Amino acid sequence: MSNSELERVIVRPVDEYNQKLVSYVHPPNWVNPQPADIYDLVVIGAGTAGLVVAAGAAGLDLGLKVALIEKHLMGGDCLNVGCIPSKTIIRSARVVGEIWNAKDLGINIPTHVDVDFPAVMARMRQVRAGISHHDSAERFSSLGVDVFLGSGRFASKNTVEVGDQILKFKKAVIATGARATQPSIRGIETAGYLTNETVFSLIQRPERLAVIGGGPIGCELAQAFRRLGSEVVLFHSGSHILNKEDADAAEIIQKVLISEGIRLVLNCQLEEVATVTDGKRLYFSSQGHRDSVTVDEILVGAGRAPNVEGLNLEAVGVEYDKRQGVKVNDYLQTTNPKIYAAGDICMDWKFTHAADAAARIVIKNTLFSPFGLGRSRLSSLVMPWVTYTDPEIAHVGMYEHQAQKLGIDVAKITIPLSSVDRAIADNQESGFVKILHKKGSDEILGATIVASHAGEMISQVTTAIVNKIGLNKLSSVIHPYPTQAEGIKKAADAYRRTLLTPRTKKLLGFLTKLS
Repeated sequence: MSNSELERVIVRPVDEYNQKLVSYVHPPNWVNPQPADIYDLVVIGAGTAGLVVAAGAAGLDLGLKVALIEKHLMGGDCLNVGCIPSKTIIRSARVVGEIWNAKDLGINIPTHVDVDFPAVMARMRQVRAGISHHDSAERFSSLGVDVFLGSGRFASKNTVEVGDQILKFKKAVIATGARATQPSIRGIETAGYLTNETVFSLIQRPERLAVIGGGPIGCELAQAFRRLGSEVVLFHSGSHILNKEDADAAEIIQKVLISEGIRLVLNCQLEEVATVTDGKRLYFSSQGHRDSVTVDEILVGAGRAPNVEGLNLEAVGVEYDKRQGVKVNDYLQTTNPKIYAAGDICMDWKFTHAADAAARIVIKNTLFSPFGLGRSRLSSLVMPWVTYTDPEIAHVGMYEHQAQKLGIDVAKITIPLSSVDRAIADNQESGFVKILHKKGSDEILGATIVASHAGEMISQVTTAIVNKIGLNKLSSVIHPYPTQAEGIKKAADAYRRTLLTPRTKKLLGFLTKLS
């Protein structure tokens, strides 16, 4: 493919916002540069991992030549079909949740909430387009990166092809990400379905929506669409939604979804999808019974596949698996020592911030370690994550079952939000702060927080773990009153109370009586 044959990318609906988005992240008039004689680093894929590697390497002011290749939209999933669009519509859906609960706060409003779904989606497209300049081809070119739009594939041990151009490299990075997979349900392809890659193109609300998958994506979007006015049925193969999360946390979210009118079909086996006169009918079995439900749209919120196709990895000796992705060691190095990988293409952590952190490891290991400056390991990262339901679930570190599997004796401190004054004032008492620590020690092993803004709270615990700050020291941190984050301090204080000996407790009790 020559520059004159650059594939035109269309993001629907074709309105002013999506045209602006495309003008930044896959400009139709883009002309690929003439390749340098040799590149210090060639990066394939301009999602989060690829962008961070390219910008970081080019920004070192060392005169490095860096090339970045993207066949579709720069910014990858996060900008275009992931974090940004999903969190934008979740924000609109949260307003509806607040209105539903307004009476409990003494605010009487009409029972009917008029959701302008096309306006919600238009705002999402506007926000996405407004952010997209940061990931644009023009911006990265201004940073000194040679940006090539087109499909990249390895041609030999040290070259990559982009159309009819050849890029020679000293080292390369694979950052092509992952995509939604088609479920193996008879008839679903013929009937048609949505994934995270297509759901944000909707301009009309589906009145009846089936969501397949009770993991984070499925639960987030099921709740959002229910609040925005859709009748939602959520299918999940497990006995409980969010079954990889803390069981107490998942139970809270399950009860919330049910209370908001989402129909949960658990222990479910989806058998067939058929097109009928009034929509799409899903046939399923659950708890030994067969049933069916008819909807307008089906959203598949489970299953991801790494984008390994078309890279010609065999030509450069890079081993991969079609389900797990590119094989890497703890330094994110592939089976070819000159080629690294980062992000969803090779990692179990499929988060934007994980891709960002991995990209920084790749920069250090590709550019600095050859000079004896040491290498960074993926296993050294302390990775928090958030499920953006309402309330949110945030987690960092180990779960209890993981610690027990490693033979670590653990103790657990749980502070219900019903004992945190700000949560009581906010009418948000159903969550908790749970901290896991090593038995007989204040070393924090992990934490789970369920709260309206748990994602904003978990970083305090993450900081403590990274810097080896124990519960004893954490209890001395002064928190503004009243805040929900005070639940973290209460947990630390609860640990300190366990240090009191029976004699000390007796003495304190005596002194209290005297006072």
